[in-house]
Amino acid sequence: MSHTAAASTSQNPLQGMLIMAGAMVILPTMDAIAKYMATFEAMSPGQITFYRFFFQLVCTLPLLFAVFGLSALSAKRPWMNLLRGALHGAASLLFFVAVKYMPLADVFAIYFVEPFILTALSAVFLGDRVGWRRWTAIVVGFGGAMIVIQPSFEIFGLKALLPVACAFLFALYLFLNRAVGEADTPLTMQTMAGIGGTLFMSVALLAGNGLGEPNFQISLPGSWLGLVLLLILGSISGYAHLMVVKAFRLAPLSLLAPFQYFEIISATVLGYALFGDFPNASKWLGILIIVASGLFIIWRERLNARSAEFE
Repeated sequence: MSHTAAASTSQNPLQGMLIMAGAMVILPTMDAIAKYMATFEAMSPGQITFYRFFFQLVCTLPLLFAVFGLSALSAKRPWMNLLRGALHGAASLLFFVAVKYMPLADVFAIYFVEPFILTALSAVFLGDRVGWRRWTAIVVGFGGAMIVIQPSFEIFGLKALLPVACAFLFALYLFLNRAVGEADTPLTMQTMAGIGGTLFMSVALLAGNGLGEPNFQISLPGSWLGLVLLLILGSISGYAHLMVVKAFRLAPLSLLAPFQYFEIISATVLGYALFGDFPNASKWLGILIIVASGLFIIWRERLNARSAEFE
């Protein structure tokens, strides 16, 4: 059997889509826990972000070592992977600060300018061909984000721009994924990124707390419920992202990319159920514009990929 045939038999698009959809429904639970901890347990976003990466390692490292041994940490490009982890840590920090002040659905909607930023970065730095249609979709998508940002900006000020900064950092994180390529396995990359995020947040937490910044106040969980929620937070962070890795091994990127917008639905349900937040009509308009623009970019990339196969 040829290598191509063997690779094709390992594909299971339906299973991949189901796993991806499940991960996208589960992941916003992590952000709902972060908002709960900041709102009801008075824990700083910086401390929550540190626990997010620390408990991710606590929950996943034993399993990784049991299955793969110490080879899980034998990265061929360790510094690049640690940098990825630092970028992920910084992006998560900005996201958790944003959800402390803003409704979950608003933060997710604004955050989804990330595919537009990644497409622009790929065009500028990697020379990817981005035609006028996708550039137009990027501009329209940012316009949709402004519809969501505008009322939030009037209420929360500059904090309403935090999801945009988070999206930029996460786009850089994904951009580095392409730069690293296949030098390391996804499992090794995930483990090293977790270590990088923990180290970054340790330094950021100590520095921010030393400067008296309230969003970096160091504290322990104030209740057993808080400790359990933080453990769940770390578990979701580790295992849901491994679900995403598994999904991408079973189905192509172009097929799975639209499922990321399930996060907005899940975030809206959780935000309403737990905190009584629900987007108004203008915000729904902005969300629809962002999603439509993102889906158009995904469709164009898929169309271009198919055309390239027949050239």
